[in-house]
Amino acid sequence: MSTLQNSPPLLHRVAVITGASRGIGRALVERFAEAGFDLALCARSPEGLAGEEIAERWRIRVLASRCDVRDEGSVGEFFQTIRQHFGVIDILINNAGIATPSAKVAQVPLAEWRDVIDTNLTGTFLCTQAALPLMRRGGTIVNNLSVAAKGAFAGQSPYVTAKHGARGFTNTLRMELRECGIRVLALYPGATTTDIWNQSWPDAPRERMISPDTVALAVLHAVMLPENASVEELLIGPTGGAL
Repeated sequence: MSTLQNSPPLLHRVAVITGASRGIGRALVERFAEAGFDLALCARSPEGLAGEEIAERWRIRVLASRCDVRDEGSVGEFFQTIRQHFGVIDILINNAGIATPSAKVAQVPLAEWRDVIDTNLTGTFLCTQAALPLMRRGGTIVNNLSVAAKGAFAGQSPYVTAKHGARGFTNTLRMELRECGIRVLALYPGATTTDIWNQSWPDAPRERMISPDTVALAVLHAVMLPENASVEELLIGPTGGAL
C-alpha cells in the first residue's frame, strides 16, 4: 500500500530515498522535504515512513511505499509507481543498508552473508537500474557507501565486502553516466548515530559520532550544486577521525 498527498510541488523536482524510515534515511527525508523536493520513499518495513505527515508539514507530494530492495519484483513495482505518479526522477539516493552482529569469517552464517550482500550491494544495483529510465540530464545518484568501503573492519566481512563492491559499482556508474549529464556521488559517512550499531557494535561510543542530520545536510548541499559543478565523493566523519 502506498500513500500520495497531492499538494503543489515547490521545485518540481523528485527525490527517491531508499531505507527512508530511520537513521540517515529519515534525516535525508526531513532535509529534502524542507528544501521543497517531492519525495518517493521506501523501506522494507514502511511503518516509520510517515508519508502523509511529511506531505502535510512541508506541502509537498510524497509517495511512501514498502519496497524490499533485495527483490527485483518489489523494486520494479516501486519504480513503476513512481513513473505513474511523478514521471521523472531527479535525485536517487541508494541509502538502504543493514549490518549483522560481529563475527569472524569462519563463523559467518551463509544466510547473513547473503542478506547483507543482497541488501547493500544488489539492492543498490536493482534500484539504480530501475531508476535510470526515469532520470534526465542534471540528475544525481547518491550511493551511501560508508567509510567501510575505503577500509576493513574485523568481524564485519559481509558489510565490508558489500560496501567495497558498491564502491566499484559507483565508480563504474559514474564513468558510464558522465556523457548523459547524470552525476554520481559516493557518500562515505563515518561513525553516525544510527540503529545499525545495535547489531554490529552495541557498546559503541555514540557520543563521539556525528548525527544523521549532519550527513543529510551535506548531501543536500552537494546535490543542489549547479549542473556544471559536481562532487564525486563526500567523506563526513567525527572530529578527530576514527572512534
